[in-house]
Amino acid sequence: MIDISEIKFDKNGLIPAIVVDFYTKKVLTLAYMNEESLKITLDEGRTCFYSRSRQKLWRKGEESGNVQHVCKIIADCDRDALVVIVKKDGPACHLGTDSCFNDEVYLKEDFNDFSLDGLIELIKGRKTSPKDGSYTSYLFDKGIDKILKKVGEETTEVVVAGKGGDKKETVYEIADLIYHIMVLMIEMDISEQDVIDELASRHVIDKKIKQEKMT
Repeated sequence: MIDISEIKFDKNGLIPAIVVDFYTKKVLTLAYMNEESLKITLDEGRTCFYSRSRQKLWRKGEESGNVQHVCKIIADCDRDALVVIVKKDGPACHLGTDSCFNDEVYLKEDFNDFSLDGLIELIKGRKTSPKDGSYTSYLFDKGIDKILKKVGEETTEVVVAGKGGDKKETVYEIADLIYHIMVLMIEMDISEQDVIDELASRHVIDKKIKQEKMT
């Protein structure tokens, strides 16, 4: 790891800090730090920035409660910009949105903006605001037994496709399974974060097991 003395601040004593969500990898905001705010961030483990408009230090969440807990800070090759990876307690933007970056300036015509987060939100919408003719709304209407039955069926189809060695078919069936698991998660009020936290805890256990085998 590099020492803080290697960080290059600009003529105003500042360095840009790009804040990124630990889980989603989404860019949350662009802020600035001076040497003092960087030291506070390192000491406290939460983001502290320097406000250019107010000409003073400010800790993210000191008023809103939306604290950003720092996991990792990376400097670029020139040591004059930082990426700050955080786990956040709430919205990153003062407008109450998850990220400060929401307003499109350009969008390529054939750009596919699909994401798993977007799909989750769509499925949630089909539960809270059912839509006629929607298969997702139909599943929620039928309830947990129907949803579990579909998860079981899709799991079997993944096994059959995988056993047959057909990659394309297996990908197709995995996509079906993931969709139905998402429906199950929303039906049971299980968040993506619940699953991520569980996987993270298993990663720690896996590392411990590997260490034990080496000793």
